[in-house]
Amino acid sequence: MKKHVYETGIIGNCAFLAHVHKNTNISWMCWPRFDSSFVFGSLLDKEKGGEFSILPATNYTSNQFYLENTNVLCTEITCENGRYRIIDVAPRFQQHERFFKPLMLIRKIEPIEGNLRINVKCQPVCDYGKKKLKAHRGSNHIDFEGCDDTLRLTTNIPISYLSDDDTYFVLNEVKYLVLTYGQPLEAPLISTCETFIRETITYWRTWIKHSNMAGFYQQYVIRSALALKIHQYEDTGAIIAASTTSLPEYDGSGRNWDYRFCWLRDTYYVISALNHIGHFEEMERYFNYVAGISVSENYRYQPLYAIDGKSDLNETILEHLDGYMGNKPVRVGNQASEHIQNDIYGQVMISIMPLYIDYRFVFRERKDSIRWIESVLQKIERTIDEKDAGIWEFRNIANVHCYSNLFQWAGCAAAAKMARTIENKELEDRALALQQKAADHIESCYDPVRKVYTNAAGGTHLDASTLQLIMMNYLDPASDRAKDHLKALEAELKTPTGLFYRYLHADDFGKPKTTFLICAFWYVEALACVGRVDEAIKEFENIIQYSNHLMLFSEDVDENTGSQWGNFPQAYSHVGLMNAAYRIAIKLDRPVFL
Repeated sequence: MKKHVYETGIIGNCAFLAHVHKNTNISWMCWPRFDSSFVFGSLLDKEKGGEFSILPATNYTSNQFYLENTNVLCTEITCENGRYRIIDVAPRFQQHERFFKPLMLIRKIEPIEGNLRINVKCQPVCDYGKKKLKAHRGSNHIDFEGCDDTLRLTTNIPISYLSDDDTYFVLNEVKYLVLTYGQPLEAPLISTCETFIRETITYWRTWIKHSNMAGFYQQYVIRSALALKIHQYEDTGAIIAASTTSLPEYDGSGRNWDYRFCWLRDTYYVISALNHIGHFEEMERYFNYVAGISVSENYRYQPLYAIDGKSDLNETILEHLDGYMGNKPVRVGNQASEHIQNDIYGQVMISIMPLYIDYRFVFRERKDSIRWIESVLQKIERTIDEKDAGIWEFRNIANVHCYSNLFQWAGCAAAAKMARTIENKELEDRALALQQKAADHIESCYDPVRKVYTNAAGGTHLDASTLQLIMMNYLDPASDRAKDHLKALEAELKTPTGLFYRYLHADDFGKPKTTFLICAFWYVEALACVGRVDEAIKEFENIIQYSNHLMLFSEDVDENTGSQWGNFPQAYSHVGLMNAAYRIAIKLDRPVFL
């Protein structure tokens, strides 16, 4: 079977994300928000998804790369008549004491050698491909109408060459294409583009220079950090799991989900990754998003929320779209928002803890401290004995999951620390009592014969999420119990190729057929924790081969073919890489470059 790899790169500016295929097409871009309808969506339907491509008249080969330490993407096209380069940019830089991040896509086309004829097609759509937009020609632009706001393509390419799908023209000078949503470009085209490109390159390189990077596979950590950064919707601070929807976990699986939302269950891992690279401002924005949700929800948190904190994520199926490689259904919204998932209260408590114990925050200015900690602690108290859907969001299966109780245990520990900081002994004692109750539940999952913690109380199945018992220091990494637990998990869930399954038992859709990449990175972390550092390095080096040509990682990997599946790129996978690399670097006593 042929290996399947996502042949796209991503660009973004924390207001929008776009996927650029090696064939030059913008294959996925949602405007005006991460979770809006696509304006280009050939990823899910080649006919209805629109197109924005820049192609030669003859056969070609393509090479794609990022400008070093940036989210600026280059696609070089080589054919028998010569070579040209497309530079794709989502402008982002500081201006007037704030970040300039417009809904603007800049495409710069540079001739490199030869005498080339190219064809440019720009055909945006709306309402997930149900609407073709009406094009109105201007002197140096085309307005596309039919969305909630007007899209405008401004260019120095003759408009006549853009209004006919089959027209090719000679590329004998640098050309610029600027697509905007709502607010058109009302400035000189060439000088503005050059300024925006230069300032954006400078911004990203400065951002990386201001990152703490451990000296272990730094180039992968840098790319993962850059990818994670543009998955943050800066307006609210939310960080989405992925910019795509309905890319299947494997071909024909039916496991096609919308990931353009913020999962509270990812909070601890995301915060850890941002903390390791020293990006305080991104952490603070994310804190504010999570804190906003935690204050507004009275009784129960959802597992996931929209990027603006809204809770209504009604899941619908778009019957009119073909789906990725014919994989249906195409889903918009996510029914997992209705699930009971009880680890999230601990996740929220841990994520907010730095507000109280990190002295960069002036915690005494928070007048609602006691009320907020009590509120989250009360949620843990109410749900600590309750069955839930677990981290993997089973739709029709409920258990008292080991993982859920682990994060309740950790959340109570965090609450106790915060209570000590604000000098509230009563709150501290309450948190410690609840922590012991969570520990009792975790111990009810222990199988003394197999020397392993199962996925749930009274269960027999093993689950990669219980690797976190070691990384969260519930189990002393130096103890025999931690080492035995790890051995039992790797014996059952690790593949001969070094990948890792979440679990192997049947769920609502049958037995999983692909491995989950973050679980492999968790395994690497666990190896490092128990002192098997050489093995951790070997496994890390094995896992990174499953990236695409731009060091971008998917959610799932087929152990037999090494194929990438699932929504792409997956922020969770990149977070896993960052945390695993940091864990190994600390064990190796490698310096952290500040």
